[in-house]
Amino acid sequence: MKLAQIYKILNEISPFELQDSWDNSGLIVGSLSDEVDDIYLSLEIDSFNIKEFKNNSLVIVHHPLIFKGIKSIDDRYPNNLLRELIKKNISVIAMHTNFDKTHFTKYIVKNVLKKKLIKVEQDYLHYFEVDQEFDEFLDDVSRVFGLKYVKYTKSSEYIKTAVILNGSGGEFVSGISDADCYLTGDIKYHQGMEARSNTLSLIDIRHYESEKFFAGILYDELKNFGLKAIISDCKNPFEYKGVK
Repeated sequence: MKLAQIYKILNEISPFELQDSWDNSGLIVGSLSDEVDDIYLSLEIDSFNIKEFKNNSLVIVHHPLIFKGIKSIDDRYPNNLLRELIKKNISVIAMHTNFDKTHFTKYIVKNVLKKKLIKVEQDYLHYFEVDQEFDEFLDDVSRVFGLKYVKYTKSSEYIKTAVILNGSGGEFVSGISDADCYLTGDIKYHQGMEARSNTLSLIDIRHYESEKFFAGILYDELKNFGLKAIISDCKNPFEYKGVK
């Protein structure tokens, strides 16, 4: 199948023009005139799943492999992966902030947290009903995201309304309103200090854990267009160990 045909379908599912100005969604490696034999879906490409990809295939990822200009193709990340992709004639398309806006967080609220969406602000902040004690809500969140160890800031005993942004959203802490708790990943120390000062509870749902659903969401969307794809799991770069 021509890559151009697949790109057109992806653009219909989640228009690339919706991406943020700093983003690099779209065709990362390859040419729209290329023919592809297989389609792989993954949160991103790493040194583990790249070995699974067959020659002349397409990999659709959430995280763009290239964000900034590259001056040389050496053995350092991500250049080492780019070299391997080019050798195997593998094309890459990224669906990042455009997919966040059209699909990702809405899916998490409805299908992962199983909550009712109230409103969306600033394209990314999805507010939803909770009506639970904080500790009970924390346990539920930990379970559905698979968080054996969870980092949080508890500013109130009861959560009526919460807001979520998958991936990395700590910079939005200062703009949160009308919510008792904010769920996002990669929360920094001073963002926690700010939230606590503003009586906003935080739950760090981590980056990988909050976005591991990407391939499954897109898989179902592609099925609606008669396209078959292979889900390829990337590996979380972090591991966690309890200390006695």
